[in-house]
Amino acid sequence: MFLRRIARPLMMMSQVKETTGIVGLEVVPNAREVLINLYRKTLEEIKAVPEDEGYRKAVESFTRQRLNVCVEEQKSEVIEKRLGCGQVEELIEEAQDELKLIGHMNEWKPWGIPDEYECEVIENDAPVPKHVPLHRPGPLPEEFYKTLEAVTSGKLEDAGSKKDEPAITSGESQSQ
Repeated sequence: MFLRRIARPLMMMSQVKETTGIVGLEVVPNAREVLINLYRKTLEEIKAVPEDEGYRKAVESFTRQRLNVCVEEQKSEVIEKRLGCGQVEELIEEAQDELKLIGHMNEWKPWGIPDEYECEVIENDAPVPKHVPLHRPGPLPEEFYKTLEAVTSGKLEDAGSKKDEPAITSGESQSQ
């Protein structure tokens, strides 16, 4: 009786995560600290990629955002909820994978392709199997082509800005 009164509240206070519920993915008791270290290392490693590359911009952006959340929050549950990208253990695996990919990208240097490089295009006229959808989109609205023409010709202000047309509304009628 005495143990129940003392032990149960103590167990409820600690709320130690027992399992991730994912086969092969063990609980990391200090996940927050591990994530902070991985994210800082990622931000350091990505500096080897040229600044103007989209890959670097994307990695820096989401890594900084995730690092900020990990620094601001103390509890793994809150970190998971704010990031909305799975459990902290999954985030750890993802961060480790990103570090490996950064190493490969620095080795492969896909951004170092010369402008005059030509890629051989191989066309295959084999019929598409019936179970594979063709995904051919329908025609685009005429306004799209007008706007595209205005953008490419430098006359964007002229396209679609007719003064007598009402602005796009939420569907409710407007009284004037």
